[in-house]
Amino acid sequence: MPFLGKDWRSPGWSWTKTEDGWKRIILFGDVLEDNNGEIDLKELCNGNNENLFVGDVCELSTTKRKKDFYNNNTKSQFVFTDKWIYIQKESTKERHGYCTLGEALNRLDFSSAIQDLRRFNYVAKLFQLIARSQLTSLSGAAQKNYFNILEKIVRKVLEDHYNPRLVKELLQDLSSTLHSLTIHGRCVLVGNVNIWLCRLETIVKWQQELNNLQIPKQMCTGMSFSDLPLHMQNKILYKFSDACDIINLGQATPTLHILSENNTLWKKLCHFHFSDRPFCRTLAITKNDNVDWKLMYFTLQKHYPMKEQYGDTLHFCKHCSILFWKDSGHPCTANDPDSCLMPISPQHFIDLFKF
Repeated sequence: MPFLGKDWRSPGWSWTKTEDGWKRIILFGDVLEDNNGEIDLKELCNGNNENLFVGDVCELSTTKRKKDFYNNNTKSQFVFTDKWIYIQKESTKERHGYCTLGEALNRLDFSSAIQDLRRFNYVAKLFQLIARSQLTSLSGAAQKNYFNILEKIVRKVLEDHYNPRLVKELLQDLSSTLHSLTIHGRCVLVGNVNIWLCRLETIVKWQQELNNLQIPKQMCTGMSFSDLPLHMQNKILYKFSDACDIINLGQATPTLHILSENNTLWKKLCHFHFSDRPFCRTLAITKNDNVDWKLMYFTLQKHYPMKEQYGDTLHFCKHCSILFWKDSGHPCTANDPDSCLMPISPQHFIDLFKF
């Protein structure tokens, strides 16, 4: 059946029905160059206007440029009733095919997950890992979905001022990867290289917007953090798991600076992130008070990965081999479903799809 309008498989020809069947309408090039002009089929096809057709619609280069622009700006929407995905790495008698990273990216509703503050850091970290090493494994549809969700992440930070440092690191890693894959080397990404260069320009624009982000001072008449007793402020600092957050908070007031430099605070932070390291366990046994735990933290950070902590993560059911958000659930057939659940870190998510 003929189609009307643009389509990614062709320039988008226009057709009209006649007594002899469907005929393609070929108009003057300057008529179609106006993107805002609508074609009135009845007006053009009244009478004996068949002699009006004079040639091709437009030149190949113009058509290709419009097609690339259209494909790059089309928002691909993925709407799935089930918010879970079956992880399959090989074909069996019951199931054929396997699950890819791009398919999981489309199925697990990350677009809605970033609106939940418990999941925002998890999704941002996962996208950072994909930007570092997995861009070449994404299909064209998954790439569109990736950048659509990434745009929503940036917009949320600009609107809510939530964790801009993490998103800046994500964009920096993505920019470095695209530079190495498109500008400094042979493009091995799915799609036209011009589309990726356009996306690279968009990333630079997002970086500029985040660098120019100004968080307004909140005017509140109630109790502020500085009004709390010192022991309560100290307890809140002990809940932090990110050293940069502790340092930034210490720059707010002289009192917070003194609390943030507490050696016991940095000792607790070292134990939280590196307690499974033999070197740190040996230091914990010793009663030497001359250890600079802040310096020790940043030294260990250079050699060992830090422990990741998220408000909510994806879960994997070992009985059903299904990946899902815990709030959404999944059709489990186990007698005790909770005993089969395993939280999935961002790196573990990437490893699930390495074949």
